[in-house]
Amino acid sequence: MNDHDQMQQTVLSVNSLVKRYGDLTAVDGISLDVRAHEIVGVLGPNGAGKTSLLEMVVGLRTPTSGRIRVLDTDPASNTPELRKAVSLQAQQADIFPNLTTIEILELWASFYDQPRDPHTVLSDVGLTSSHGVRVKELSGGQARRLLVGTALIGNPQLAILDEPSSGLDPNARADLWDVITAFRDEGRTVVLSTHSMEEAEAVCDRVAIMHQGRIVALGRPGELIAEHAPYHVVSCAREPGQDLTWAAELPDALRVATVGNRVNIHTQNHQNVMEALSAAERPARDLRVRSAGLDEVFRDLTGTDLNDDAAESTQDSQRVKA
Repeated sequence: MNDHDQMQQTVLSVNSLVKRYGDLTAVDGISLDVRAHEIVGVLGPNGAGKTSLLEMVVGLRTPTSGRIRVLDTDPASNTPELRKAVSLQAQQADIFPNLTTIEILELWASFYDQPRDPHTVLSDVGLTSSHGVRVKELSGGQARRLLVGTALIGNPQLAILDEPSSGLDPNARADLWDVITAFRDEGRTVVLSTHSMEEAEAVCDRVAIMHQGRIVALGRPGELIAEHAPYHVVSCAREPGQDLTWAAELPDALRVATVGNRVNIHTQNHQNVMEALSAAERPARDLRVRSAGLDEVFRDLTGTDLNDDAAESTQDSQRVKA
């Protein structure tokens, strides 16, 4: 098999997958194919069904209906070959609290025929200085990085990562993204869940946007943005006592929303909007402009914000134009 054929190989295939918990439908008819040598992100808020989907993929949960094939095998079979070929980084796990980080990775390495070097993996996930620290003494971010290390140390063909960078500081997050992309560059495949737009755009070759148990869009981040949010966002500061609700009446304003002390104006003609804001009787300050991103794609597809704690307040100022 040549390199092109290997890259076209389907590593994971999900067809019409459903998972119900009583009256709650967590996964609602999802179909998804993941090819070799790619990173696919499942993007959605907490409660979208991401974790249920990933746990079914690795055989930890049984689907209510539908079909899953991982490396052409039913994950429920739990064969030794599949356990070595597929790994999972869970959001949380109890892993021998009295062992040190290096002891954990050495233990995990012993489970595989051709593992990565534990010290190298410890360095990759940014824990070299904590090699002698016991698991129970790790911070939340350090524990998350150690879990990622346990998922990668066995050199799996497919790594399933559930919110891998959650709780990490910006520098640690960026370093972890480098580790994940380097893993893909070695010819591996990664499926990760995230609610971070930045992570999805920085790391993923393709993104499946998940909302209320369904995939509402799938594609490369740039393609999704071009199709669903082909506009710019003009942002300005809202100073004390300043009324910027009039911006919603600008002919080129698609939507206006307030986030804290900033006003965001979605537009397909950012130059006109910036000129109007600058020429106002009380000019807007700290003007910025950026291309729309996956956060706008998510809102336009679902009508909601991805992160409740970062939700835009659009009262009195929201206006969506045809």
